[in-house]
Amino acid sequence: MPSVLILGFDPQAVPGMDGDALRAVLDKELARFGEHAIDASTALIPPGDSAESTVVAALSERDWDVVVIGGGIRKPEPVLTFFEQVVNLVRRHAPRAAIAFNTSIGDSVEAARRWL
Repeated sequence: MPSVLILGFDPQAVPGMDGDALRAVLDKELARFGEHAIDASTALIPPGDSAESTVVAALSERDWDVVVIGGGIRKPEPVLTFFEQVVNLVRRHAPRAAIAFNTSIGDSVEAARRWL
């Protein structure tokens, strides 16, 4: 069974986000992975000093087939350097994994399937 890791900011830790609503969408998306016989996990990254260690720990859990980097990490210009850091962490700690990008939480399955 292919394996996918979704990296995104923890919606409960980001001010101004409706963490419960976003978590519900994420849970629904994880169920969709199961419908496609894909083993998917998430790493919800807290902003701040522990972000890198959270990403490295998740990447090191197993050999991932695809790592999906969420739009919350990739799109806002203020977190551009963090996005670069995440891409390089994936390259170092999951070198065999394809890297995919979603446009929202709700299309993570399609992003991953492009590379499976």
